[in-house]
Order: sequence, then structure tokens, then C-alpha cells
Amino acid sequence: MADAEARTGHTNRLAGETSPYLLAHARNPVDWYPWGPEALARARDLDRPIFLSIGYAACHWCHVMERESFEDQGVAAYLNAHFVAVKVDREERPDLDDVYVAAVQALTGQGGWPLSVFLAPDGRPFFGGTYFPPAPRQGLPAFQQVLSGIQRAWAEQRGDVEASAAAVVAHLADARGMGDAAGALPPAEVLAAAAAAVRAGFDEANGGWGRAPKFPQPMVLEFALRRHLATGDPEPLAMARRSLDRMADGGVRDQLGGGFHRYSTDERWLVPHFEQMLYDNAQLARVYLHAWQLTGEPGYRAVATGTLDFLLSELRTPGGGFAASLDADTEGVEGGTFTWLPGEVRETLGDTSPLFEAAYGVTEAGNWEGVTILSRLRSDRELADRFGLPAGVVAERLADARARLLAARRRRPQPARDDKVLAAWNGLAIAALAEASRALDAAAPHLAGRAAAYRDAATAAAADVLAGLRVAPGRLRRSWKDGRATADGVLEDAADMADGLLALYEATLDERWFREAVDLTEGILAHFADPAGGFHDTADDAEGLVVRPRDPQDNATPSGSSMATAVLLRLAALTGEPRYRATAERALAGVGPYLARYPTAFAGWLGALEVAHQGIAEVAIVGDPKAARPLVRAASRAYSPFRVLAVSSDPAASVVPLLRDRFALRGRATAFVCRGFACRQPVHEPEALEALLAGT
Repeated sequence: MADAEARTGHTNRLAGETSPYLLAHARNPVDWYPWGPEALARARDLDRPIFLSIGYAACHWCHVMERESFEDQGVAAYLNAHFVAVKVDREERPDLDDVYVAAVQALTGQGGWPLSVFLAPDGRPFFGGTYFPPAPRQGLPAFQQVLSGIQRAWAEQRGDVEASAAAVVAHLADARGMGDAAGALPPAEVLAAAAAAVRAGFDEANGGWGRAPKFPQPMVLEFALRRHLATGDPEPLAMARRSLDRMADGGVRDQLGGGFHRYSTDERWLVPHFEQMLYDNAQLARVYLHAWQLTGEPGYRAVATGTLDFLLSELRTPGGGFAASLDADTEGVEGGTFTWLPGEVRETLGDTSPLFEAAYGVTEAGNWEGVTILSRLRSDRELADRFGLPAGVVAERLADARARLLAARRRRPQPARDDKVLAAWNGLAIAALAEASRALDAAAPHLAGRAAAYRDAATAAAADVLAGLRVAPGRLRRSWKDGRATADGVLEDAADMADGLLALYEATLDERWFREAVDLTEGILAHFADPAGGFHDTADDAEGLVVRPRDPQDNATPSGSSMATAVLLRLAALTGEPRYRATAERALAGVGPYLARYPTAFAGWLGALEVAHQGIAEVAIVGDPKAARPLVRAASRAYSPFRVLAVSSDPAASVVPLLRDRFALRGRATAFVCRGFACRQPVHEPEALEALLAGT
């Protein structure tokens, strides 16, 4: 085996990649290959098993395993002598990640990252796990022990290895099955049963669902808000509010910078796993925005705008797209940028420090490993009573203190940023920014500046993604960095971008974005839709893997299938195209048996099913843009998941079918509201339009 370091000047083959995660391993002594034909051919030629390691840049334990094992000369020498080592960024290749996470779950009952999988040269998995320590620990074997055992099995028990690989692949193929996609749309009773199951798993004390580690689950929160809007039941809204309040006050939210960390390691939302992901922040900004629209609570608006401001300040790339994540570690210390000692706070704030310490729980002992993770413990009113100050003065002083501490924090070493621009995650960010711009513009004149900033940011991100990642009509690549697009786009890339572009159309009324959304949706139907119902996660012309990925479950992000279904329902209302509605209903029929049984794993689907049953109010506004603006604002002010909007001053020339045959009555800007194949009397006044739209 040639020495990788000597051959490439102390780097391995990953040095030619763009992924920050892969580049971080480019100086390992392990002779890493990126996934591709060269690695598979090498394994076949040498008749060696593949060691496949999958992770991502913000993964704490991925970094730990690298330091402990992949930088170890002895471990690397053994890997290089007996395996073909392949490193994959799961964010670039979610198709590979889906297949091999499922394989490890089948083999061990659990999965996670770093994912460590052993494959036959043809890619079939036969053994796997996650993190392996350098020495036996807490029931885990040492990584070197695992390598030695696999090497012996490959050399001496090949028949058993082949049988295991065949069994795993057969299991994966069986698991790709769906329910009866030829059946009817799941009945409305499924929504009620799912809501009851969500209620049964709710944490009354702390909000959220499940025990530690606790994840924000924005899709479950969105389902709760839609249930409340659809039924008037106060309980789903109460669950959502309890969760939103606790998360906003907890350490899982960066109390200075505005963004959210990945999840909480405890039940109380105090101690986060510190990485900050684009997809979490985009989805959480959107759900806090919706909670504000639904309740009028200004605190929710503040969290939504703070989170979006975090995206703009910390994750926006020079081209306008958004970077994937910020690392959990700073110079090898988890959370090092975000925690505080009392002396650091006092040095920065001076006389304001006692007020801030009381508000955010800063103590000599700290609340985590001797330091303090900031969390909001007392309200402005409580602090006003305690310090003898007006509540307005408390709010002003705390806002100033947060700004000063944030400025001080920015002088510290910062977590590394994964700068790759992913189509799917940018679609989520575009949707959040576009919706916020529309809602803020409709709410009050003093918010117009911020609304414009969000609208401009969403537009720039959409243009950047399409310029860098579109390869053909309706087709995207997955990732963009350093002037290079990598990896074929998967279903979630097209679906999330289509959703974002539809939101951007409604925010800007620029029909370019409507056309682009339709284009991507037609690409989904042509290349990802299953003729038997539902969708595959990879295109029909994608790289052939041991099984074709098809995972309908919603995880940290909406599944590509549930998002595609939601997009199809909205486009059916905007276009009148029956194919869109029929495809969406067949997809919902396929997952019907799982929705009430596993609601938190299918929350995106439940949101789509709620739309399918409620129906969509179709709002078409025509007339001079200036005269139509009050009507547009009236249609945009409320939380409106069951509504679409199309606007034009020249409907005869519009590409949006909903505007066809509309006209300005008596020369005045006119709003038309239709629902369920029936239209209401056209109106000219914003108040009349809001009355027509009440409850939609």
C-alpha cells in the first residue's frame, strides 16, 4: 500500500473535496477516499472490506473519534493495510446516510454519528456501529478490537459475512415498503387521534416531547398550531406555547446571539449540545413567527426576528446563500464560546451586572461544569420589583447588557463554520425569511425596514442557490462551496426549495419565483414520484445504491416526501392542476397507517393532511399595485396555513392560473376569495377581505 502522506504531501485524497468535514480529515494518516467509483473499485481489486465513516462538521463525537483514532498512526496503519477507508459528509450525501443509518439500526437497534459501517466491496453492509473509543469503555469495544475482529471475519468467515450482508440488504428492501397508496385520503379522525397521542407524550412541566436529550421538534409545534386554528381547541395551542416559552428562556437558545443550539441534553432546555444548524433555526424562526401571528404575543415575534437576525449575521455567505452550521466546539472545548464566569460578566457590564446576573442565572458555582450557560430565569416585572426599577428601564438595561456581552463574546475564539450551501436547508431559510417579511410588512409601518431586509435576504439566497446548483430544468445539485457544486440533489432539495420559492413569490409577488417553484415540482413528478404512490428520495437516474432510499419519516427536517406533498397541495390551489392534488392524496394514503401511531415522526405529514382536509382559501387580488397594497396586507396579516395568495396588475399576462379571468371591478383594486370550487362576492376594502378570510 502506498503511503498516503508521502504521496500527497501529508494529505490524503480528501484534500480535493469542498466539504469542510471532509477537508478536516485531509491530513489524517488514514488513507481516506471520498465515496465514489474509485473507492469501490479499489475494494474490489484488493478484495478488502470498506470501512465507511459518516459524520458532519458540527458533530462533537465525530471530532472526538478523529482525534482518538483517525489521527493515531497505529490505527491508521491497520486501516490502510486491511480496509479501504471511505469518509462521507452526511449533509452532502443524505442518500448514503439514509441507507447506512438504517443498516446500522437494523444491526444494532440504534444509530447516530459518527456512523461506522463495514461494507462488502459492492457496498452491502454487514457490521456497524457509531462511536468506538480507543480503549474498551462503558461496554463498547476499542476501535482497534473492532477492526481486528472484522479483518479476521473477512479472511476466515467470508460465508458468514456474505450471509449477513444479504440479510441486511433484504431487510432494508422490505423496510422501504409503504401502506396502501391506492387507498383513500386518511380520514379527519386520524388528525384527532394523532393530536391525542401528541398530548399523551407532552411534558407538562417543561414543554416539548420526550425525555433528555430533548429536541425542539418544530414540525410537531406547527401541527399543534394548525390543530388549534382548524378546530378551535385551546389545548394544542397551550402545548405549543408552553414549549415555545420554555425553549425561548432556556440555554438551548443563545440568549445573546438569538440562534438556537441543536438540542438540550437535559429535560429543562438548559444545557444544549452547542452546534447551531441552519435547518433548526429556519424552522424555529418560522414557528415562532406563526405563534406571534396567532396570539399577538410580542415575545414570539422577538424570538422569530432574533433567530432570523442570527441567520443573517452568522450564517450568510458572500454569495447570499446560507452556510450549513456552526460547530459545537471552540478550539476543542464544547460550548467554549457561549459560557460565562461571573468575573467576565462583571468586567463587561459593571453596575448593570447584578441585574443581568439575576435575570440570566449567572452564579459563582455556575450551572454547568463550573461555568454559566445563560438562561432567562426572571421576567422584567419580577426584576423590576426586586431592583425597584420601572419594567421599561429593566428591559432597556438588559437589552444594552446583551449587546455589550455579545460584542465581548465576538472577541473570543469562535466555533468553526461549515460554509457549504445546501439546497434543502436554504429552501427552509428562504421560506422563513419570506414569510417573516410578508407578516412584518403587514403588521405595522415601523417594521417595514426589517421586512425589507428579510425579503432582500430571501431573494438573494434564492438567486444564489439557483445560480450555483441548478443543472437542468427542474433539477438541482445538493451542495455548493468554493465555486463547485457537488452531489446530486435529492428529493428534499427540490421540495424544500419549491416551498421556499412559493413563500418568496407570495412575499415579493415576483412571478419568477412561482415559475421556478412549478419547474422544481414538475421535476419531482418526473424523477422522484413512484408510479405506485409516494416518492423516492433519489432521482430515477441517480447513482444506484444497495437499495433506493425511501424514508417518509420526518426527522430533524421534513422528509422530502412530506414537503413535496405540502407543496403539491399549495400548487394545486394556485394552478387548478388536478395531478398535483391527486399525487398528494396518494402520498398521504401511503403513510396513513403510521400517522396516529407515530405522530411525532410524521408531524410534517400531519400538517399536510390538515391542509388537505381543511381545504385552501384561494385569494386573488388584481389592480394597480399601490391601490392593491392594503388588500395584500389584509391577506398577509394572520397566520394562514390554509390560504394561498396571487396578485397581479395585469392578470391576463400572469403565469399564475389562479389569476386567470380576474379583473378589477369598476377600475378598483379587487380581491377574490374562493374555496372548494365556490367563490365569494369580490371585495375592495381591506376590512371586508379580512372578514371573508376569518378562520382561514
